[in-house]
Amino acid sequence: MNKSYVVIGGSSGIGRELVQLLEKEGNNVFATYHENVINSQGNVQYQKLDVLSDTLDLELLPEQIDGLVYCPGSINLKPFKRFSDDDFINDFKLQVVGATRVIKSLLPKLTKSDNSSIVLFSTIAVQNGFNFHSQVAASKGAIEGLTRSLSAEFAPKIRVNAIAPSLTDTPLADKFLNTPQKMEAQAEKNPLKKVGTARDIDEAATYLLSNKSSWITGQILHVDGGYSTIK
Repeated sequence: MNKSYVVIGGSSGIGRELVQLLEKEGNNVFATYHENVINSQGNVQYQKLDVLSDTLDLELLPEQIDGLVYCPGSINLKPFKRFSDDDFINDFKLQVVGATRVIKSLLPKLTKSDNSSIVLFSTIAVQNGFNFHSQVAASKGAIEGLTRSLSAEFAPKIRVNAIAPSLTDTPLADKFLNTPQKMEAQAEKNPLKKVGTARDIDEAATYLLSNKSSWITGQILHVDGGYSTIK
């Protein structure tokens, strides 16, 4: 049975690959873009959305939504003393407030599904202390708290989980992986001796959206090649 999914930030990287994967499985996908304009085609409908200022056009969506994935994020690494108050506030707005605004707007449609799922994104930097990660760890730490809180509040109707990747080969991480030397160095740090791809993350996301994960909620799934646990 075809399902209807909403992917916020579906124009690049993990979001873009996820849209393609969900469509390939025969689902109806409603995705958003911010700057990278993508036209609707096939079972995929796109609309422009700035998560900080725009409102999702609910008229373009079906009455029932079976899953929501919130992909917008940022990776801004530098010493703590160089971060301004606005750096922390703006990142929190993008990663956390943007997610809460979208979830609120789609809640009536998500509750109409028998097994709906929300998937958010964190990072292994929340549980692992890394230099220069204070901004992203703060915002994503809030996402993990939000995941657990909403999973309790929305149960049993809606499942809520988050995926915590390590550094992944996507446009967002390009400046950290844009040479063969950087890619090799990052792969060498990983127990599986590889850098994860958007597809690696999206396979986990599609699992959390599907009925196969119907007994999973409130979890932070580390998809990181073992980097956060194997030393």
